[in-house]
Amino acid sequence: MRAYGRAILYGLLIWAIVFAVAILITPLRETDRPLFESIMPVALSLCTAAASCMYLGRVRRNALRAGVGLGVIWLAVSLGLDALMFSRGPMQMSLPSYLKDIGLTYLIIPAVTVAMGIASRREPEPAAG
Repeated sequence: MRAYGRAILYGLLIWAIVFAVAILITPLRETDRPLFESIMPVALSLCTAAASCMYLGRVRRNALRAGVGLGVIWLAVSLGLDALMFSRGPMQMSLPSYLKDIGLTYLIIPAVTVAMGIASRREPEPAAG
């Protein structure tokens, strides 16, 4: 159970950092939308990769399974928090608009965590010498 709590905490942290980046670069959304749209997936990828390394570095067995589980949990956390943000209030968007503009970007999360899970389960190569 402790691993699930840590996984959710990491998911919240990923979402919060990416949200903070979005807030910081909000002026770009109006003045240079392509740059804004390029920065956001990079921020999400970096956060997800860093969190995956931290989390999966502690996994001793079934790293691929852990990577898949992390991807599902972190995707659900991000979509859930966004649902709260974008379903009501000043950032309100329809579901199709949200999915086209933001939601599909979150598929980066399981792509990274599964890849990290695959990489983590490989045996290290022997040192040359």
